[in-house]
Amino acid sequence: MISLTLAQQLKAAGLVWHTNNYDFFAIPDRELDDRVFVLADMMAYTELVQGWPVVAFHGTAEWALDYILTREVVWMPTEEQLREALEAALQDAEFPAALSLARVDSGYRCHITPGTEPQAFDGPTASEAYGRALLFLLEG
Repeated sequence: MISLTLAQQLKAAGLVWHTNNYDFFAIPDRELDDRVFVLADMMAYTELVQGWPVVAFHGTAEWALDYILTREVVWMPTEEQLREALEAALQDAEFPAALSLARVDSGYRCHITPGTEPQAFDGPTASEAYGRALLFLLEG
């Protein structure tokens, strides 16, 4: 899983969350930064409240949070979701794009060629490496 910091940077750079069951998310700035939540049919799910998309909680007895706006939470995409978003971003490139992931001593290295200049992004996990590459493309 990627860090909350990287997830917040991806959100700020424009990564759009199309919610699905079993997506992970965090609720920053509410003393819950170290907790990761998951969307599921029974406990947390998305719905509209007064026309606004929210994450709703039902059946949680340990704390009283009925719902929170999706703009207040941060999606924590999985490795697969990051790779798919990265592949989609690379398809929009003007030139044929390349993507690869390699294991290195420090973790993982994601290589992308979004144009004529190859780029490399390291991370302790494959997810972090993919996330850093995606952030580069979103900010570019």
